Amino acid sequence: MATSAPPSLLTSPASTKPKHYLPPRPLLSSKQSVNHSRAVATNATSRRELVTTMLTAGLIASQLQPVSPALAESDEEYVKETSEVISKVRNTITMDKKDPNVAEAVSELREISNYWVAKYRREKSLLGRPSFRDMYSALNAVSGHYISFGPTAPIPAKRKQRILEEMDTAEKALLRGR
Repeated sequence: MATSAPPSLLTSPASTKPKHYLPPRPLLSSKQSVNHSRAVATNATSRRELVTTMLTAGLIASQLQPVSPALAESDEEYVKETSEVISKVRNTITMDKKDPNVAEAVSELREISNYWVAKYRREKSLLGRPSFRDMYSALNAVSGHYISFGPTAPIPAKRKQRILEEMDTAEKALLRGR
């Protein structure tokens, strides 16, 4: 019986290390090499100093900026919009339960209160204010009632009294700038 030869490889085996092409470095004399190294080091140092100087200047400038007028405008806007929401809440919860416009008024109140809460709960400067805290609490009570019992269900007297008291304290805090 004849033995056959092993089959030949169609491709050559891949080498274990890939061959990379690196361009040849220019040959520098020892004096040129030292000057080149100094130039690179000086260049790196000057970039580092430049970045450090720019960052320091930016930090100092950010600390020296005066209070922007946008904060004052937003504060006035907050007071105005909060006063409008207070009047809307008072008008809506004191409506007669037989009034045919109650459902529409409650719908408007929910829309206004959702807008107010979404807009001002992100403002860190307002979160500690008594006016914000009382308004948020009152709006939460009103919304919770209408969500649970429907837009035509009258608010119980005890809850209505607490909501109106919170509205009064929020309004007083607004007048004091708090």
